[in-house]
Amino acid sequence: MKYFIVDVFTDKVFGGNPAGVCLLDEWLADGVMQNIAMENNLSETAFLVKRDGFYDLRWFTPEIEIDLCGHATMGSAYVLFNFVETAAEVLSFHTQSGVLTVERKEDMLWMDFPSRPPAPVEKYKVIGESLEINNYEVLKSADILIVLENEEAIKKVKPDFELLKKVKQEAGMPSDVFCVIITAPGSDCDFVSRVFAPNAGVNEDPVTGRAHCVMIPYWSKRLGKTTMKARQLSKRGGQIWCEDAGERVKIGGKAVLYLQGEIKL
Repeated sequence: MKYFIVDVFTDKVFGGNPAGVCLLDEWLADGVMQNIAMENNLSETAFLVKRDGFYDLRWFTPEIEIDLCGHATMGSAYVLFNFVETAAEVLSFHTQSGVLTVERKEDMLWMDFPSRPPAPVEKYKVIGESLEINNYEVLKSADILIVLENEEAIKKVKPDFELLKKVKQEAGMPSDVFCVIITAPGSDCDFVSRVFAPNAGVNEDPVTGRAHCVMIPYWSKRLGKTTMKARQLSKRGGQIWCEDAGERVKIGGKAVLYLQGEIKL
């Protein structure tokens, strides 16, 4: 099968978040796709099957299938725009999280994703212990959002990932498919973040589209603006353009090709 690795939310290789993209004629067995994702050992590998006017899309971490992934959706769109659907301007993907679209505008790709506004909850004890923080606010939707006071506090966090896994029980998360997001106002952008998903086999994700489905409605309300710029402060780092569109969010970024080849089964 044709296989690509695309660095997403960056304009340079070795930046952003690398996504594996597999183009299929029909679905492989779930176990085979999980093994491919484990072999790739990227935070997510996307699998696509073309249908009549759209693509079915699924995402796997090295350990589990997940219900929503931003960077691997943008990486999939990048591959299709450049190698398959070269005349297209908008692509439609059918996923576990509904229909997602990606539009290309010059050198930018814009994803249309569901908004997941978080609501305040108690300060889970394991959060403070595992991240070694004291002054924080906790909110929850499909993911857990922790708000810190400033960008420097985000940079200083050194998680105990084994302890952080225990937030699943304390927060009553229904499965392992969730992120723990830490965020704060940015010094040269509207907000910054880091994202952890140890329950899903990804200790720290380099740049996370799905996390912005939670952060965009939060920061839009807090800042009183609908268009924003964000940065994710992982080692690789990435830039994200954001728009609050009510029940949907627009997530923009750039992407570059790192690898093109074939997987032999």
